[in-house]
Amino acid sequence: MSAERFRRKLSAILSADVKGYSRLMGEDEDATIRTLEDYRQAMTKLIERHQGRVVDAIGDNLLAEFASAADAVKCAVEIQEELKARNDILLPSHRMEFRIGVNLGDVVEEGDRIYGDGINIAARIEGLADPGGICISGTVYDSVADKMTFECQYLGEQTVKNIAKPIRVYKVRVHSGTLAQSTTITREPRPRPWLKAVLFLTAVMVLGAAAAVWKFYLGPLPSKTTLPLPDKPSIAVLPFVNMSDDPKQEYFSDGLTEDIITGLSKIPKLFVIARNSTFVYKGKSVKVQDIGRELGVRYVLEGSVRKSGERMRITAQLIDANSGHHLWAERYDRGLKDVFALQDEITENILTSMEVNLTEGEQARLWRRGAVNRKAYEKVLKALEHYRRMTKEDNALAREVYKEAMALDPEYAVPVVGLSYTHWMDVINGWSRSPRNSMKEAAELAEKALKLDDSLADTHVLLGNIYLMKGQYQEAMEAGERALALEPNGADVNALLGLMLRYLGRSDEAIRVLEKAIRLNPIPPAWYLYNIGDAYRLAGLQDMAIQSFKSALEQNPDHFLSKVYLAATYGETGERKEGQRLAAEVLQLNPRFSVDQYARRLPYKNRYDIEKFIDSLHKVGLE
Repeated sequence: MSAERFRRKLSAILSADVKGYSRLMGEDEDATIRTLEDYRQAMTKLIERHQGRVVDAIGDNLLAEFASAADAVKCAVEIQEELKARNDILLPSHRMEFRIGVNLGDVVEEGDRIYGDGINIAARIEGLADPGGICISGTVYDSVADKMTFECQYLGEQTVKNIAKPIRVYKVRVHSGTLAQSTTITREPRPRPWLKAVLFLTAVMVLGAAAAVWKFYLGPLPSKTTLPLPDKPSIAVLPFVNMSDDPKQEYFSDGLTEDIITGLSKIPKLFVIARNSTFVYKGKSVKVQDIGRELGVRYVLEGSVRKSGERMRITAQLIDANSGHHLWAERYDRGLKDVFALQDEITENILTSMEVNLTEGEQARLWRRGAVNRKAYEKVLKALEHYRRMTKEDNALAREVYKEAMALDPEYAVPVVGLSYTHWMDVINGWSRSPRNSMKEAAELAEKALKLDDSLADTHVLLGNIYLMKGQYQEAMEAGERALALEPNGADVNALLGLMLRYLGRSDEAIRVLEKAIRLNPIPPAWYLYNIGDAYRLAGLQDMAIQSFKSALEQNPDHFLSKVYLAATYGETGERKEGQRLAAEVLQLNPRFSVDQYARRLPYKNRYDIEKFIDSLHKVGLE
């Protein structure tokens, strides 16, 4: 190569590759390629933000160049923190962890390409890094030590392949707040609302039951396949059996069960199966080992409740689903006024038996409840029993009972957000005479509940839906992310976040979040399957989309949205005969269905997604 074609210079080199890439490709090639591309895009954005450039990206490797060693290290830390956040919402077997090495040294530049030992050293020390970790050379450490504050562990002088002299290597401790200097993140400008209140009814109908995260669907019993165990303590809480003389007291045993599930779902160190999946076993005689296998959990909690007057007797037992052995069992005879303290005591015993230790912050979030009127609490459980029946009459009854609970305890936020959901459901199901007023009432009540107690994930979930329908995408995502932070194991909360990501055009992220929701809720309701089906469709995975929509229709043959989107997917794949059959079924359910009017109110952020949807439905004969 001639002197005119190349020059030497000093550069900071970042080299990254995937740990266990061959295994991931062997298990699921399509998903691995999709995740790799998504992660590379995120890495490239961070590299460019830190004044670097991607030099090469072959196979699972990525090579980047920086003029500043400080920028390279800072970028490496932010990459690992970003990828960790993305991996946290994936099943362990699907996680993609990069190792990163950073070196400062001479390189030879030829056009856009670079060569030399500076690159080779970066690649070699990358191999010394832990999955999700960073190693830097001594030259980098010497350059940045006085400029930034971060924790490093000296690994000594390392002899690496094809490098003559040993290299000083340091391991960077990656965690939030590692660097003294912070990065400014530019947020998207706040979009102007584009949906008027008079259009809320039709637009919200698009979400269907997806928006109502409290809605309860009973699916079939799980298949006999075995789900793999998560990499953290996992538990399924079976519905407590009502042992009271009065069958009408079942609302109390169901409510107690759900409160325990919700409490456990707030703990990031656990994996908690959703109510929807555990309540499938209600009233059925099933071996605990089978439940553990079918839901993919290590532990199962079961119990019973006997309520009489102002007293209650509760039994609870925690069982190892592998062996069937009881790890802990207790019987409690208490007054009803002690119901909250008793829930906390049961939860604490569960955590102790599973050897889960909480930080002070986690404890504060778990036990935070405040003084609540016991009668108001019972009213909430009774209202929820009506709400879950999903009829116009029961929704109206739930509204009145929630109001009674609010009168008994005006500072209790749960009935306030419950009342807001009844107005929301009126809009979704077309039960409201004035959708504009019902939506306004739902929003005002949700804001009121937020002021009373901002720790309820359900409140943020509802506000996220309202923001989404107004076209306030940033606010919608912030509400969804806040709900997820409050209830990381909440299956419905994860599903809602996936729904938002889907409408924002971030289909790959939506798929990952919805996959987590389905793992938390292995017997998923139809709206989970419809949402992940549309995310697959948007990502160009039509075969998977078709299968998801068909699964939703197996659960609910009249699920309107699944029929509409399955017809659109057939339009995209050219299977017009099947698409026309679905189109006819859509018109049977709604003879006045209009593609243009329906699509005009969809909250997709990208106009192209709406136009493609319209075109696909026109291809199968819907006008």
